[in-house]
Amino acid sequence: MRPHFWGVASIAAALIAASGGVHYSSCPMSDLKRSDVVSLFDRRRAAWLASDEAAYVALWAEDMVIHLPGREEPISGRGAYAELIAESTANMRPVSWEFHSLAIDGDRVLAEWTISGEFRATSKEVTWRGMSICTIRDGLIVTWREYWDPAALRP
Repeated sequence: MRPHFWGVASIAAALIAASGGVHYSSCPMSDLKRSDVVSLFDRRRAAWLASDEAAYVALWAEDMVIHLPGREEPISGRGAYAELIAESTANMRPVSWEFHSLAIDGDRVLAEWTISGEFRATSKEVTWRGMSICTIRDGLIVTWREYWDPAALRP
């Protein structure tokens, strides 16, 4: 399913405000092409669904930072994120990942999505819906912040 633009446009300002506002000092604003963003997100989804950790992590900048629900501190650096991805892949088999909406503003992308995975130890499938805001630089994800209910991932 091809993501559409207008689904998240009405909440873009709220997410930008919740993420601490727009700071372009380290990532100068650029005009991303929609086709490039869709391609990046499609490659990310394909790598995740294939449990291809190397391909997945390669889509992130070395100096990336990700903020995830349930974690007090962000994860900084591609190496630290690769460790989390390896742990996640060991615990959960990817089932599906659908992007519902994408909104692009300069170098920022807001996405609404639904992900399903199956816990390897119990075969229990879980589905969670969320939103994210990210910054893209030179075709790689530099910052990412997700919003979803951590209770959805209870084994």
